[in-house]
Amino acid sequence: MKAETFLSDDYRPAEDEQFMNDRQLEYFRRKLEAWKAELLDESRHTIEGLQDGTRNIPDIADRASEETDRALELRTRDRARKLVSKIDQALRRIDEGEYGYCEDTGEPISLKRLDARPIATLSLEAQERHERREKVHRDD
Repeated sequence: MKAETFLSDDYRPAEDEQFMNDRQLEYFRRKLEAWKAELLDESRHTIEGLQDGTRNIPDIADRASEETDRALELRTRDRARKLVSKIDQALRRIDEGEYGYCEDTGEPISLKRLDARPIATLSLEAQERHERREKVHRDD
């Protein structure tokens, strides 16, 4: 088992460090785990709210409004579920030593991009190429 890496509370990955050193990996691991815990906590609250919210509403407009709210909440939870899956994949990439590198080019993904979107699997340039190809094919 790997020794725990010490990180101060104000640590931020810097460009002048070796890319994806132990401190950077630990920083992103903690960031991903905190994000996942937050999403799971929100999901738990949603489930409790949906279970508690089951009631008979006589007014048809109020009932329709509540059903719309529930459907929206369920869609939001589905997006969160997919996000948790992507977070788990990112954590696996950290464990496997592949985190922070573009899936297309193998080049490092910028620290700024990873800090903003820690589940990123493509560099900014590769992501832009991917989106352009997707747009071209979608317009057909």
